[in-house]
Formats: sequence, structure tokens, C-alpha cells
Amino acid sequence: MTTVSAAAIGGIGYGLWPRLDGYQELLEQQRRLLSADPDLTELVRLSTLAANGHNTQPWVFQLRENGLSIHPDLTRRTAVVDPDDHHLYVSLGCAAENLVIAAAATGRSAGVGIAGGAETSIDVAFESGPVTEGPLYQAIPQRQSTRSAYDGQPISASDIGLLEAAVQEEGVSVQFFTEASDRDAILEMVIEGNSAQIDDPAFVAELRDWIRFSSGRAVATGDGLFSACSGNPVTPEWMGGFLFNAVFTKDAENDKYRDHIRSSAGVAVFIGDRADPEHWIKVGRSFERFALQATALGIRSAHINQPIEVPSLRQELAGWLGMPDGRPDLVVRFGRAPALPMSLRRPVEAVIV
Repeated sequence: MTTVSAAAIGGIGYGLWPRLDGYQELLEQQRRLLSADPDLTELVRLSTLAANGHNTQPWVFQLRENGLSIHPDLTRRTAVVDPDDHHLYVSLGCAAENLVIAAAATGRSAGVGIAGGAETSIDVAFESGPVTEGPLYQAIPQRQSTRSAYDGQPISASDIGLLEAAVQEEGVSVQFFTEASDRDAILEMVIEGNSAQIDDPAFVAELRDWIRFSSGRAVATGDGLFSACSGNPVTPEWMGGFLFNAVFTKDAENDKYRDHIRSSAGVAVFIGDRADPEHWIKVGRSFERFALQATALGIRSAHINQPIEVPSLRQELAGWLGMPDGRPDLVVRFGRAPALPMSLRRPVEAVIV
């Protein structure tokens, strides 16, 4: 199997990466491709590099002889921003897709089933298959949510076509918007949703709880939103909390989103056929392929989910999309920009039962 150095991950050099408290070393261990003849634990490691809300990593993997199950870890819910666990199940779908792609690179064909009942989970069964190391597999360690301004340049029609092909999933539709007028219409909903969220003390408190201001804290937890990964200063935890309270304002955040969306090449909106965990998982699988294909093309992406997190705006967005009875699931901007530092994950042992 091919390996990727930390300097190559995201296309930026060591000088921009956090170095304190073992962050860099841990990052190199986690964000590498598979070695020869990997076991299921190694496949789980690549699975956990998937996108997930607030980097909560809300999953548990139960291994068996020729497969595994992925279960929700409800102790890692974000009950304010995600009261019905929508984002949680999307995250599980993202992890399942990474697993399928990584398994194919080892000559394992993965069959995926979604088990309903009191707790929806994902069952993955492996069989022998051809070894397939495509660009999506190579992109797994490099994928990130790049929360910065992009270069404002359009994406070619051929690259848009590859993104459209990547998202194909039964039960999921995706609409792409590259015209400035459409992006501005979405921006207005993002601003309205962002304003409502920042006016909610519970939302702000939950977000603050998942921010890691210091590399030491990021290493100790292996989760959360490390400041450097959003292009923000790395500080001691006590100072970071003080600065957060001082600078996290409605006006500042809205200005940031205006800059971010207007500098993007486009926005993609993902919509499941039904509003249930099964389709949220399918949306996650579709989105993860989108993000990996974008990464392989040198295209960055980041979520702007405020319009789906505020119920009244979700209805407004559905109507704007021409799907008044649908539930939009994800809103994602994309474009080109330098990478930001990568986020960490918890040890594989912490997510396997």
C-alpha cells in the first residue's frame, strides 16, 4: 500500500502545522494509508478519518470474523445543534463510505446493510474482490473541512461532472449551484440561520465545549474542533476561552460567512428521499464520496449547514430548491484554497468494542 507523509497531507509544509504536545507525531500516525495486509483495526482507522459534526466521532465499531457493525455513540450527541441526531447518522454514513473504499484497496468487497429498529446501525460484510486503489482511497488521509476563504475562481465543467458522478446514491439527490445569484440567495439563509444560532446561549455553549484551543488539549481528547484547523490562533485553554467570548460575535461570524461563500466556486445541497436515519446514512455516504473526489481534484469543501439546522429556514430552503415536501440534509460550499492543518482522531481502541 502507498503511504503519505504528513508534509504532503493537504499540500502544506511542516511550518504551518501545530508542533506542541505531540500533535504532529500523532497526526502522522493517524493520517496515513494502509500498510501491507492490514487487519480490520486498520480499516477502522481509515474509517474514522471521515467527516463528522464538530469532530465528535459519534461511532462505535463492533468487529466480527468477516465484517463489522457501526453503531451510534449517543454519548457524543450534540443535542442543541442536532436534536434529532440527523448529523450523527450522516457521520456514520461518512465512516461507512471510507470503510468501503479502504476495504476495496485491500481486495475486500464490502456489502453494506442498514439495520433499523430501536437503534439504527450499519452492517458491513466482506468478501474477496479485486484490489482497487483509486483516487478516492488516496484522498482519505487528505480530506478535510477547509473553513477559510477560497480563491473565488470557477471550477471547470469537467470537474463538476466528476463531482456529480461521485455523489450518485439511491435515495439521495444533489443540486449544484455555481451562479453568483444562487450563492447569494443561499448566503442570506446562512446569515439568518447563523444569527439565530449565535443568539441562542445553549448553541454557543455547546459549540464552545467542542473547541480545543491548545494542541495539548487536542491531543488529550483526540476530538473536537482544534483552533488551528479553522485558521485560528493556538492558545492556552484559559486564554482561548477568554478570546472566544470576546471575538465570537454575530457580526464577525456573519462577515466571515459572507467572505467564505462569495469566494467559493459553488454550493452543493444534498437531499435524502425521506427524513429518517436510513436516508441520513445514505446522504453521508454520498457526501463522503463528494468530499474525497473534491480532495482528489484539489478542491476544498466546508459545511454551511445553518439553513438546515434552523427548522424554519430548512422549510424555506426546501421551497427555494423546488422541493417543498423534502428535507435538505447538507449544504456544502466548494472551491480551491490552501489546506489548513488537519484534525486528530481518538485512538482506534477507543471506538472498537
